[in-house]
Formats: sequence, C-alpha cells, structure tokens
Amino acid sequence: MRRVAIGVALVVSILGLATADAQAPGKWLKLAPFPEPSEELYGAAAGGKFYVFGGLAPAWKPKGLAYEYDPSTDKWTKKNPMALASHHVAFTELNGKLYAFGGFVPPQSGPPSWVPIDNAWEYDPATDTWKALAPMPTRRGSPVAATVNGKIYVIGGASTHPGSSEPAVLPARPHRSVTAVEEYDPATNTWRARSPLPTARNHAAIGVVNDKIYVIGGRVGAAFIGVASNTDVVEEYDPATDSWGAVRARMPTARSAGAWGTYGGRIYVAGVTPSATAAIAAELGYLDDVIEPQDTRPKLIAALEMLRNKRQSLPAKKHGNPPL
Repeated sequence: MRRVAIGVALVVSILGLATADAQAPGKWLKLAPFPEPSEELYGAAAGGKFYVFGGLAPAWKPKGLAYEYDPSTDKWTKKNPMALASHHVAFTELNGKLYAFGGFVPPQSGPPSWVPIDNAWEYDPATDTWKALAPMPTRRGSPVAATVNGKIYVIGGASTHPGSSEPAVLPARPHRSVTAVEEYDPATNTWRARSPLPTARNHAAIGVVNDKIYVIGGRVGAAFIGVASNTDVVEEYDPATDSWGAVRARMPTARSAGAWGTYGGRIYVAGVTPSATAAIAAELGYLDDVIEPQDTRPKLIAALEMLRNKRQSLPAKKHGNPPL
C-alpha cells in the first residue's frame, strides 16, 4: 500500500505545534529530521510538545516507535515504545495524556496480513508510561479519534465483515469500512455506542471546532486503496445531541491517508493517497511493472539486450514418437 511518511515540517506546521509567533502563515520552515524515517507514523500534541508513534517495516511489521519533539529546542527524544506494536492506530489528547485506539497487528502465523484489534491505551508523557484501558466494543483499524468535553470519540475504520470467518484484512479478501462511533469516558474507563457514522470510511481526517466533530474525506469500500475509493464527503457530529448534521461542503479533492490538524478554529488537511492507479496496482502485486510511455523504447532495448547472448539447449526427450 502506498503511504506517505510523515515529514517533520508538515506535521509540526499542520498540527499546530508551532506557537502563534513561530512563523508567518504560509511559510514553511525545515526542522530537525525525524530520527527513524518510516511510513505509517501518527502524531499528537500534549503539553507544548509533539509525539510521533508507529512506523511500519516491510511485510507489514509494525515498529512501535515513540518519539517526543520539543519545538523550543528543535530536538527529538526517543521514548518508551508503544505497549503493543501496531499500525493504523487512532490517537488523541486529553488533559495532557495521549490515548491510542484500535489498529492492526500481524497474524500469529501465516502470510502477512492486517488483523484488526480492539485495544485501547493511555500514554502519560510525564512518566513515559503506557496503561491498558478497557477495550473498544468494535475491533477495527484506521479509525479516527477526537476529544470533546472530557470524552473521546473513536469513529469509523476498517474491519472484517460481521460474522465472517476471515481473521484478517487483505486486499483480495472480503472486508469493509465501518460506521462505528464509540464514546470512551476516561473517568469511568467505560464505552458506549453512539449514532453511527453516515458514510462508512477509514483513513479519514478529523477535527473539532466549537465542540463539534468533523470527519473529512477518507476511503470507502475497503482499507486498501487498490480496491477502495477515496471520498470527498465531510460530515459533522454533535456529541451533545448524539446527532449527525447535514453534509458539509465537500473537499476540493477526494483524498485519504493524509495529515490533518485544527488551528485557530480551522481544520487543515494535507497530503494524500490518490485513488487507484496502475502504479498502486503494481505495488500491490496486481501488475508486474508500470512503464511510462517515454520509457517504452529504453525498456524494450534493455530487455532485448539481455536476450542477445542467451542460449537454451533442447531438453532431453522423455518419450519416443508414438506409433501411428
């Protein structure tokens, strides 16, 4: 799956870590590089610092990285790894602590795949410790999470079909986007189901403005872009009334798997995973290669050159001629 590694400049600017006097609107500043470049990184801010988690190695092996970035010193500090190495996890902040929900883990045996989980964790930056919380009612990966008035809302995601015997999510195996909306109360460590998301999706963006939650874009139909479609739908949820409002203005471009953040009463979405293309199909193994038109002649010449001196002797006969 094509994913974009999080660039430090992008994350710090988009997620509002930079203070109001840091840089003028529209100006980008290159900062200290992330110590362990990787794809599938997830960020959250707490106490004036930025935290980056996750990372994904080849064969879909989660790294469980945890780093702290201090914008006042432009320095990174490695922290205790995630309690459960997983990917496509939703993060949010409440009262200086960070909360992680759901995601995917590798199977205990068999070929690589994405096993949806229901785990929930609390990370305390002050003590650099992780604590297990009550599991989510619904197993899912790639949800989004937001905090409103002391409660946390975990929305959407992808999982196997209800009642399915499939243990994991794979591009060519049946699975779905989900509509689950579940509210977590840290004060009581309990969950309750809320009004479902109107448009089932995963890999979405999320933001909170005036105590209302906005779910933006994402991926419908499946978790893998090669067999899914991006959406430009924006939906508004009001936790106070547990209701979804009218569909908001659509995004200018349908997109998923980007970076996002809320700053000054506005929600910013950057980056994108494009809809299915030949390049993505090749990346998923559906095609052997993708040749751009301008590369056709050089590719053919190279292939013919490899055959110039190749010789293949005739194999030994296994049978004589049958009688006629």
